[in-house]
Amino acid sequence: MRSKMLVVAIAAGLGLAGAGVHAAPAPQDAQSSAARNAEVEQLKAQLAALQAKVAELEQRTDAQSDINVSTGQNIEAIQKAQTTASSSLDKALANTTVSGKMYFDFSNINQKNSDTGKTDASGTGIDVKRFYLGVDHKFNDIWSANLTTDFNYAANDGETNLFIKKAYVQGKFDQAAVLRIGSADMPWIPFVESFYGFRYVEPTTTDRLKYANSADWGLHLGGDIGESKYANYAVSVVNGGGYKNPSRSKGVDVEGRVGFVPFEGMIVAVGGYSGHLGKETQNISAPHTAQRGDVMVAYADKTVRVGAEYFTAKDWGSLVLSPVADKADGYSLWGSVALTDELALFARYDNAKLSRDIDRQSKDVYYNLGLQYQVTKGFKLAGVWKHEKADHSVTTPVPPHVQNVKTNEIGVYGEVAF
Repeated sequence: MRSKMLVVAIAAGLGLAGAGVHAAPAPQDAQSSAARNAEVEQLKAQLAALQAKVAELEQRTDAQSDINVSTGQNIEAIQKAQTTASSSLDKALANTTVSGKMYFDFSNINQKNSDTGKTDASGTGIDVKRFYLGVDHKFNDIWSANLTTDFNYAANDGETNLFIKKAYVQGKFDQAAVLRIGSADMPWIPFVESFYGFRYVEPTTTDRLKYANSADWGLHLGGDIGESKYANYAVSVVNGGGYKNPSRSKGVDVEGRVGFVPFEGMIVAVGGYSGHLGKETQNISAPHTAQRGDVMVAYADKTVRVGAEYFTAKDWGSLVLSPVADKADGYSLWGSVALTDELALFARYDNAKLSRDIDRQSKDVYYNLGLQYQVTKGFKLAGVWKHEKADHSVTTPVPPHVQNVKTNEIGVYGEVAF
């Protein structure tokens, strides 16, 4: 702007000077007039050069202004992108939770076979029987996803294993309609565990005796009914081989459960299973269908847990492919009481007849007694004594007789959850 004003001023001065020369010429000789004219022309040339420089300066100023605007826009775009990325990351983290649960023990086992004496399962060792690591992400108020790994190590076989226990997409359309697609909790075992409360010490009876799976691959639907949640249900249509075996089978298996809540803390539940346990394929026909019926009555609050579970099974496990049929049944009783805010006394008794037709001597009796100490939130330890006696008939060495395996175990068991 100052350059333009300077040019205008010079131009005005030259104009006035020129006007004055022509308006009132002084008496001068021709040589003096020519010199003056030459000086005016020189000034005009300088003015033209100055105008050109001013124009060039204006172009540079405009170009720099465009660059500054473009740079500012780029910086603003980068800042906006960074803010958007940071916001997206914060949102993703806010909607994602990581959880874990570990069951471990340090114990001494004394196991004796009535025919051969002490077994190799005897001894002292550390077991990490389960370590679940889960990631749960919520997409919106309806849809979410879960991935849970299952790691375990047992001292008696010296092997570690890693599995995908749960991997599903969930649609929660209502508290009474929760759909899961993939490997997810089955209707019975996890439900019983929630009332039993001491899974880290021992699995529930159908899980311990391998008459049920805790998770499987398929479609799962369940939920709570009523505002007071006076009833609940769950049904799963699955492959049948359990979460460790996602292979395709010829048909699908079905497990279901219905629970009734007479009052808060109390539950009466019935369930059932029917299928071929993933053993029937296109080229292998199963002569039997595995079936199981379940009943549980339990009560649980902050100080007391008490319950009873009963199951009956038909043609379970390898019997699906066997030409002979068989039945089994059993029950479990458990109870615990909080002595203080940190201490709880618990006990359990299981009794099962594993073969009603083929081997009537086959049975299993198990019980435990323990004292739990709540170390801190998410961490508890228990001193436990366990006893199990498993009987079955054998034909060798002759004569035929009942062989039993007695197992006594004493140790410290723990659960860490976060």
